[in-house]
Amino acid sequence: MTDISPEPKVQPQAHTIAMVDLVRVFGRIGLMSFGGPAAQIALMHKELVEDRPWLSDAGFLRALSFCMMLPGPEAMQLATYAGWRLRGGIGGLIAGLLFVLPGAIVITALVILYVHYGTQPLVQAAFLGIKAAVVAIVLQALQRLGKKALHGPVDLALAGFGFVALFFFGLPFPLVVLAAGAIGGLRAWHRVSDATPLPPTVSGRFWPTLLIWAGLWLMPLAMLSLFGPQLLADLGWFFAKLAVVTFGGAYAVLAYMSQTVVEHYQWIDTGQMIDALGMAETTPGPLILVTQFVAMLTGALTSGIWMALAAGLVALWATFMPCFLWIFLAAPHVERIASHPQLGAALRAITATVVGVILNLSVWFLLHILFREITVLDLPAVMLMVPVMSSLNVSAALLVLAAPVVALVCGGRLAFLLPVMAGLGVGVSLSI
Repeated sequence: MTDISPEPKVQPQAHTIAMVDLVRVFGRIGLMSFGGPAAQIALMHKELVEDRPWLSDAGFLRALSFCMMLPGPEAMQLATYAGWRLRGGIGGLIAGLLFVLPGAIVITALVILYVHYGTQPLVQAAFLGIKAAVVAIVLQALQRLGKKALHGPVDLALAGFGFVALFFFGLPFPLVVLAAGAIGGLRAWHRVSDATPLPPTVSGRFWPTLLIWAGLWLMPLAMLSLFGPQLLADLGWFFAKLAVVTFGGAYAVLAYMSQTVVEHYQWIDTGQMIDALGMAETTPGPLILVTQFVAMLTGALTSGIWMALAAGLVALWATFMPCFLWIFLAAPHVERIASHPQLGAALRAITATVVGVILNLSVWFLLHILFREITVLDLPAVMLMVPVMSSLNVSAALLVLAAPVVALVCGGRLAFLLPVMAGLGVGVSLSI
């Protein structure tokens, strides 16, 4: 029988941790958070559970399960929740900001360098090597997630659904996510007792928290729509929508973002999108900082450096402000939400579908790197990308073949993989 006893009230441990210690520890986490969410979560576990008894191991894992149910970067939201547990709302705000700001500063510098020097031939050759590395990185992510998420024919079918829905039918990514979650939730509905409790009704500060943080998130975007440049408003609302559907990690939503900003809005081209992902891989902080790179590059190409800086701020605001909204709304109810059977089943179904979504991203990237020209056949209800074989980029093909070998030699460490592949890109360019 399911335990339906009241959930113990969870309160932040504001009296135990000095603010200066919280800033110092989360500042170090933010500066060292390279290598994607798995490495970032391991770093937080070491800092917050192993090296100092700020959080229990069980509490850390419950919080991680909860954050994986949320849209957005789970590692950044885990840091925010940990800060909330330790020093309340101000602690959560500081921890979340310190996790994002170092990477955002690096991205700003990289965009400025990219705009000024990115068109030089040797720089282009280096970025071709980085593009090949990005394909290897995404395929590694696909392999890791596949091992974790695919455990039977239903999971395989959901992964196939994700790939076919995006690659062949071009269905909207939010619709694919909602459909997968609904399938998972409905399947679980028939496997649990009617006595299984729903998450408790949130009371107390729920409405003030919702109004304050939703207002902080959306009101500036509304003001941009009324009084600001149209480009900034379009960027803000696009990335705000993206923030609501980023289930399954950054790689899942990159397919949706890449095809939307390249094919629908035409803010940047495919090569620049892949460059943006490569640059985001080199920075600390969440990979979804690629949104800042895309926004800044769009602003720079449209109206120069000041528009780039404004666009970057808008993207950061629209992408990360909702993370604080989700955490501060639900933090007192983490234990009950994390163990909810329907929500857990919906998340597992979404995660399985995301394997197919990332496969779509891998194929899309690979085709655009290997071939200079791709035609799209508009068949009845189906869109099929067909590469023009005569446009094969031989240099790119050599680098794509080399990237998995280099990744294996480097042990998957991006600090080595990306610069080595950039050097190989230059070497291949000079030799062919």
